[in-house]
Amino acid sequence: MIAPRVNSVACANSTGLHRMAYYEWGDPACEEVVLCVHGLTRTGRDFDALASRLASRYRVVSPDVVGRGLSDWLAQPLSYAVPQYVADMVTLLARLQPKKLHWVGTSMGGLIALSYAALVAHAQREAAHIPPARLSASIGEPIVPISRLVLNDVGPRVEPISLSRIGEYLGQGLSFERYEDAVGYMKVTAASFGPHTDEQWDSLTRHYFVPKDGQWVKHYDPAIAMAFAGVSEELLTQGESMLWAAYQSLKAPTLIMHGAQSDLLSDATVQKMLATNPLACKVDFKGVGHAPSLIVQDQIQAVVDFLEADSANG
Repeated sequence: MIAPRVNSVACANSTGLHRMAYYEWGDPACEEVVLCVHGLTRTGRDFDALASRLASRYRVVSPDVVGRGLSDWLAQPLSYAVPQYVADMVTLLARLQPKKLHWVGTSMGGLIALSYAALVAHAQREAAHIPPARLSASIGEPIVPISRLVLNDVGPRVEPISLSRIGEYLGQGLSFERYEDAVGYMKVTAASFGPHTDEQWDSLTRHYFVPKDGQWVKHYDPAIAMAFAGVSEELLTQGESMLWAAYQSLKAPTLIMHGAQSDLLSDATVQKMLATNPLACKVDFKGVGHAPSLIVQDQIQAVVDFLEADSANG
């Protein structure tokens, strides 16, 4: 696999600034960017294998969402929420300045994408009311729209049973003396990712557990669990309504990658997503729950084929 370049960007939060680290593959001058955004407890290095396949064609960028990996931790735990994450992605994209943007979002990364798409739609509606004399073609779009979107086992509705399962391990402050024990833990807690080789399990563990004071500890801020625990049923209902509106306003071809045994993205939600957006298609992965890891070859190929269809269509 191709080793990424590592960089960071300064982002604003309610109490000041934080650094968001990101990884980059491919030609930095390429104006076609694939932004890969990970799930709740994962890191940007989840996309190493996918990025290595895409790097000859695209500039691939994958951030460590704030509180994870190499990124800073927030002083206010309740700020670990989608609005902050979306704001950080807007800042990152202002740095990258892509002419064309594709987005691959796993779980939380897909929810961030939908919220970002809603911002784009709002900005475009606002721009329509600006007098032509005040518009400058030289500065382009206020925020660049998504050209192609991959939603990896996520949709506007998130099943509560999945949130309960995730909450059980999210705040656990585990540590291991031996890396092999960390791999064993990963095989149990991430069993829903489906079958993987020993090498692939190592890849899934290597950036999830990091060395600290002679122990292997989780890479993310345990305070993320505080914000997660504050998600009530009422908030879920409100969020779902807004996410459906964002999804239905999408003007980008969308690939729904669905773990056939997923407890987060139900078959009923997938069917509704297909029925309400004519630009959407799906691919199911048997023997996989939440979520496809995107390091297995058939999953990588599904993304590659979907993105290459954009080039084929001109």
